[in-house]
Amino acid sequence: MIMPRGQPLLLPVNPGFIAGTLVLALMFNLLPLGRGIWMPDMLLPVLAIWGVREPQRVGMGWAFVLGLCMDVHQAALLGQHAIVYALVMFGVGLLRRRMAWFNLLEQAVQMLPLFVAADVLQLLMRMLMRGGFPGWGALTPGLWEALLWPLLGWLLLLPQRQPLERDDNRPL
Repeated sequence: MIMPRGQPLLLPVNPGFIAGTLVLALMFNLLPLGRGIWMPDMLLPVLAIWGVREPQRVGMGWAFVLGLCMDVHQAALLGQHAIVYALVMFGVGLLRRRMAWFNLLEQAVQMLPLFVAADVLQLLMRMLMRGGFPGWGALTPGLWEALLWPLLGWLLLLPQRQPLERDDNRPL
């Protein structure tokens, strides 16, 4: 694939780094921060970023397993987060080729409807099981996740931007 002008070539991603970032995002979600309905889910954007950049390593299977971990932690309906995470990864798979042409800010705009759709789906599942409408604040995490996308993308791709060694004869 021809890279868009101005985007640097990235080094291969270390699988240990991917696993470490997913574990860190999961641990952040497990922190007792008084999980309000407005709090963003840090694991979902990290999964989505790796789904865009490394789809052969992070896919719907990992999203489903990590979603089950979130379901157990929050004592939610078993499979609620798992289904939402897997559907978001499916959406990421559909958008992946288009996302390669955009910078991180433009990617955030592309991901906003996907994150809001994930929140709407979780809201509908909660309403079906518990019966009450928690309020419109339940739809704000998708906005926060889209706003965090450029920062998380920059941080997660930072190790891949480092040159291996300086070589004056290397053409790239």
